[in-house]
Amino acid sequence: MLIVPRAKSDGKGTITFTLALGAARQLCRLTTTFQTDKQAFSYLHRYRTQFEQIARARLASGELEDGIIVLTML
Repeated sequence: MLIVPRAKSDGKGTITFTLALGAARQLCRLTTTFQTDKQAFSYLHRYRTQFEQIARARLASGELEDGIIVLTML
């Protein structure tokens, strides 16, 4: 999984990353309750495997919002 951090304007820790699917890539967004993106990024890395599994399952079932897989904290 290739992870690309991005800031969200509302000040909450939101991380946007891409899920590698062979040669294809799928954009995913994890919204957390953390105050900083650094804390959210650390959280994503800690639970990376679980989020990758959830994202793949949501992609397989077609659960997309505007072409993005939306994830929340575990």
